[in-house]
Amino acid sequence: MPRNGHQRSTLEGARVGPAPRDARGPASRRLRVLTITCSYPNPCEPGHSPFVRARLQHLAGLAEVRVIAPVPLIDWGNPRGRFWQSFLIPRRRRDGPIEVLHPKWAYPPGGTPANVACLYARLIGLVRRFRRRAGVDVIDSHFLYPDGVAAVRLARAAGLPCVVTLRGNELANAEHPLRRRLMRWAAVRAAALITVSEELRRFAISLGVPAARVRTVPNGVDTSVFYPRERQASRERFSLGPDERVVISAGALIPRKGHHFVVRALGALARRGVEATLLIAGEENRDGRFEKQIRRTVEETGMARRVRFLGFLNHEELVAAMSAADVLCLASSAEGWPNVVHEALACGTPVVATGVGAVPDMIPGGDYGFVVAPGSQGELEAALEKALSRDWDREAISRYGRARSWDQVAKEVFEVLSGTAGAGAE
Repeated sequence: MPRNGHQRSTLEGARVGPAPRDARGPASRRLRVLTITCSYPNPCEPGHSPFVRARLQHLAGLAEVRVIAPVPLIDWGNPRGRFWQSFLIPRRRRDGPIEVLHPKWAYPPGGTPANVACLYARLIGLVRRFRRRAGVDVIDSHFLYPDGVAAVRLARAAGLPCVVTLRGNELANAEHPLRRRLMRWAAVRAAALITVSEELRRFAISLGVPAARVRTVPNGVDTSVFYPRERQASRERFSLGPDERVVISAGALIPRKGHHFVVRALGALARRGVEATLLIAGEENRDGRFEKQIRRTVEETGMARRVRFLGFLNHEELVAAMSAADVLCLASSAEGWPNVVHEALACGTPVVATGVGAVPDMIPGGDYGFVVAPGSQGELEAALEKALSRDWDREAISRYGRARSWDQVAKEVFEVLSGTAGAGAE
């Protein structure tokens, strides 16, 4: 049977973990933040890690933010085979209030530890010039490996504090002994760590980081975009009938997102007379190519008539699809803070999801959806059947989902960053 997670949620803004000391520095100027991350949208990949961009755009209202977002010189992992895509990306551009640099860097494929060395070698000159010409108070980085490891090395070389945000890939990388050692090295030398879930906070502490230097700051949601749309109009947009049961599975077409498990679950329900249409929103990315396998599962389960591949959806299209759906299903095997769950709730759509990452905190009770055990096809089927037959209070779900905004996230992140400014490299 489906099981629900913890009864206390972080969506409503509860502070988790102690905040680092507050040392804002001179009142005459704003905090100067230099973000170093390979995970930032660019003109060729507008859907690349939008949650990183959202946090930084809102942080820019409180601090002076500049971003160094390296792009691969030869993009071995490009899902469309555009290996030389970096030459279409401008070296320097403005993204709203933020100056973004996209230096090209060479790296060996396969995610080897040499990536850290290559990132460091490419960026050390840029970091030193930024500090000398524009001034930098703190370096901010996202994902502990490889970005965060390189960022900590860069910060130490420049005599600056570094704050790294753990977002979910760290648990998988920790299974590789050398990567784990590098992550431990960086984690204990960072001025502070931010984690998007309590699971990641416990992981950070397991690396040897004092609990006082780790703070959980869950992601937010853009409440000006993610809110319920008129249901019938949304259904007409996707040619869905008014009484048609609809499930949406959203995320990159990679194995760990579990789209194929959702297909199998709905196939099993259809054989029992519970039919539903499945909308799959997403595309392949540099983390994997799995669309053919998902389509094969569709054929094997006899669901060809009931499954639609929508491809990449922009925010407005995704909101319409979520508003049209009866339930969102996320059958992931690993997550940090899955934004698609947060966004669906903000749209008033109940969620059935596997209990990985922050999911149990995001769905604290049966009024918002159901949490099931990862890998349990039986639990997934039972939860979907129950969710599709229930009359949900979508207005209450939306109020709950919209309780935590990116403005709140930015304030909490600013507290951490300003608390480390002036500390120097440790």
